[in-house]
Amino acid sequence: MSKHQAPVKKNETVTLYFEDVTHEGNGVGKIDGYPMFVPHVLPGETAQVKAIKVNKNFAIGKLLEIEQVSPDRVDPPCYVYSQCGGCQLQHMSYQMQLRMKAQQVQSALQKIGHIKEVQVEPTLGMEDPWRYRNKVQIPVAEKNGQLITGFYRKRSHDIIDGMDRCIITSESNDQMVEAVRKIADDLGISAYDEQTHRGILRHIMVRSGQAHDQTMVVLVTRTSELPHKKQLIKRLTEANPNIKSIMQNINPERTNVILGKKTKCLWGEAYIYDSIDEIKFAISAKSFYQVNPSQTQVLYHKVLEYAALTGNETVIDAYCGIGTISLFLARNAKKVLGVEIVPEAIEDAKRNAELNHLTNTEFFVGQAEKVMPWWTTQGLKPDVIVVDPPRKGCDQALLEAMLAMRPDRIVYVSCNPSTLARDLAILENGGYQTKKVQPVDMFPQTSHVECVALMSRVDE
Repeated sequence: MSKHQAPVKKNETVTLYFEDVTHEGNGVGKIDGYPMFVPHVLPGETAQVKAIKVNKNFAIGKLLEIEQVSPDRVDPPCYVYSQCGGCQLQHMSYQMQLRMKAQQVQSALQKIGHIKEVQVEPTLGMEDPWRYRNKVQIPVAEKNGQLITGFYRKRSHDIIDGMDRCIITSESNDQMVEAVRKIADDLGISAYDEQTHRGILRHIMVRSGQAHDQTMVVLVTRTSELPHKKQLIKRLTEANPNIKSIMQNINPERTNVILGKKTKCLWGEAYIYDSIDEIKFAISAKSFYQVNPSQTQVLYHKVLEYAALTGNETVIDAYCGIGTISLFLARNAKKVLGVEIVPEAIEDAKRNAELNHLTNTEFFVGQAEKVMPWWTTQGLKPDVIVVDPPRKGCDQALLEAMLAMRPDRIVYVSCNPSTLARDLAILENGGYQTKKVQPVDMFPQTSHVECVALMSRVDE
């Protein structure tokens, strides 16, 4: 066999021992050092697998039969788990999920960031890792003249028919989606068809403020007109007293993006309210708000612990969103300055500060990497900088701006261990040391992991 030839052929069946798991939750087995990645297989298992994709560096396999079963294997409670793809880890015991996530963070820090000394703490998990999501977005289609709702099958835009619940979202949200589907179907409102770009109802989105039992229904439509609007509102509000807001989002584009640019209030208020640790938040249809409120509280308490505020500090919250972290910090800081590129989010952040009578906050629209250097020219010297960037991590210019400000501590909240490791390495080269990293399981049953890292300035 030449060194460029894979030791397995496409469609060949092999028996493999699996020694590891990828950060997506796929089992890793090797044939003479050549890796094969197979979904739904756990480390320590031996299984028969079929090679479905083969290239010179690795193969992807399909599980046929498990011959040696791991003690960490559990029966997935979801009846569409194998089809859906929304969850990746339901076949894995929850304790193993937590271990895997801590290992994923440690591995990224070592391999990508070359940060070897730092201790990654055990992942902070949930007592009950089900029914935690406060937001659901479900596509709508038609089958045999009736509206159907459900998540897409893996790697497709075919809706899984007969799917009437999702066991990681709240039961009330499940019931609300089903109520909207039935009423819209009775009223003859058509589903959007991706192929023809016709029809009206694209998605049903439901958000719930769990602390106050408030629900927002968002109907995502292709057209600005929504037929039978009055009957729809009447029937929905009569059936569900927790509904405080019915919104229509208009998305006329041929796109996979769920929400369009324009949103209007059909009934009730444009906001619902939720509270985390006695801080109240107004949440709009498009607000970024964490989907797991109980673990958000765990995450933010860790941010607060790492920020180590005494009441005398000036804090910058870059990527502040609707001000969720800013307001947590403001209770213990002298001043908090939040910056965010989305104008609507800054309006929400200001509203949330007023709602909680927190007068020591200021919020600014703009790119943090441009606003922060300007603040430096104005003589601003923050004691602590908190960043909570999107998956792609921090912009290089933002990292440089943070280093130029020389805060005592940097608290980095991350939803992607790879970009976290990359950015921590840059900050370490700029005179900071990573002290602690704490993974938090915000998304049980999925391969995603959130974590908080504390960095301190190394005084020359």
